[in-house]
Amino acid sequence: MHILSLLLVIFTFVELNCENLFDTEKDSIKDDGEYTEESLRHWNKRKYYEKINNIGKEIISCASIPGFEKYEQMPDMVALCEVENDSVLVGLTRKTMLWSFHYEYVMTHSPDRRGINTALMYNPDAFKLLESRGIRVNLPDNHPTRDILYAKGVLVNLDTLHVFVVHSPSRRGGERETRKNRMAVAERLCEQIDSVKRSNHLIIVAGDFNDYSGDAALSYIEQHEMTEVSKGAVGVFDKKRKGTYYFNGEWNSLDHIFASSGMASLLQGCYVNDNPVFLERNNFGEMIPRRSYKGYRYNHGFSDHLPLVARFYIDVM
Repeated sequence: MHILSLLLVIFTFVELNCENLFDTEKDSIKDDGEYTEESLRHWNKRKYYEKINNIGKEIISCASIPGFEKYEQMPDMVALCEVENDSVLVGLTRKTMLWSFHYEYVMTHSPDRRGINTALMYNPDAFKLLESRGIRVNLPDNHPTRDILYAKGVLVNLDTLHVFVVHSPSRRGGERETRKNRMAVAERLCEQIDSVKRSNHLIIVAGDFNDYSGDAALSYIEQHEMTEVSKGAVGVFDKKRKGTYYFNGEWNSLDHIFASSGMASLLQGCYVNDNPVFLERNNFGEMIPRRSYKGYRYNHGFSDHLPLVARFYIDVM
């Protein structure tokens, strides 16, 4: 948390889809065999430790952004998608360069078939956790999916902050055909938002929604008095990178951050951390996110998503 004055501090919030952050162990009740040593990916300890260190580097890099040097600080809170279990969160927070920042975390334990979950890392000096839980979502097609993570805590000014971390179902099978599943997540999310919402309550919703700004599920969330503070966020190294995700020759964002009116009024800015270290050149000469794998060939990469960073002013008087 960066102190601007005796009255204001900056609270930094990051959202990142880690792209298949799995450990190397086979879970007997989950379909995670793709990320074991026996799989076609030959996922092993060496690759796993490189992966968690790379994710740690992405998070650390959010502390120092060109043009925002006077706000330089480690993130106070990081919403993570595509993380498997407690093992990888312990590895990330305790066995990488992040260990010295003393992050704590909470996460879901979802029925997702592959064992994918959402998590929230937080600085206990900036956010005192009061409670957390996973919120189950029943999809129209009855496929098991990721729980929504809910966390409630107190900021340094003693205001209560409610945080929801979402990873909505993918578009596999077609956007129109799968839209009902993402709407089911949005509806369940908004039920929970309405249950905690008060005129002065602070709420942040973040994650990979597998939808773009203006799509039905995101519009539904906005109709529940939530502002998409990440709308229009672009890269700080290259403003032509208009999103966290590169697909079919275009930059766009499946990752989003929403805030209640009270929290949105505190926004200092929101942007994509498109540090060139996390990018590589494709066959067309375009710089795109450097993934862990190209097909089944290990690529020593980071993630197919870039970090989304929002900064908020917190009045401590």
